[in-house]
Amino acid sequence: MTVIDVSLNAEGYRDPTAAEALGNVAFEESLKSRKHYVFICSPYAGNVKQNILNAKRYLKFAVKKGVIPIAPHLLYPQVLYDSDPRQRKLGLYLGMAWLYKCDEMWVFGGYISPGMSAEIEKAKRVQIPIRFFTENCKEVVRHEDRCRKQPHGTKVEES
Repeated sequence: MTVIDVSLNAEGYRDPTAAEALGNVAFEESLKSRKHYVFICSPYAGNVKQNILNAKRYLKFAVKKGVIPIAPHLLYPQVLYDSDPRQRKLGLYLGMAWLYKCDEMWVFGGYISPGMSAEIEKAKRVQIPIRFFTENCKEVVRHEDRCRKQPHGTKVEES
């Protein structure tokens, strides 16, 4: 197999401008094929066993949709104690670090816990798109998202 050095022109002289342009084109093409990173936002506290099962189901749903999901609330409770306020705060902080790496946030379920609320507010502040889903992974359109002028719209409709 012959390897062509793209930094050389047709006459064999170095051509850094053309090499940089070809490198930029290759980079742009790689970005087009990159899958989206999605932050999975769902309850953890409360009925922890059921919430863990639900979060795993949401992860599987996201994988089937062709995205790369991250659910920090499944990761950090394995090494931090959610019942210890300092460790819980650290876990929330670490989860927020992942949020900044994501292209979207997907919120699941009909209940927004205080931890989820903080994550949603952070996503809004840094303008990460947020999508909402039922517990059965059906996407919903919230009235407040369809009509921004309606300040107290909390009703959800399936799309």
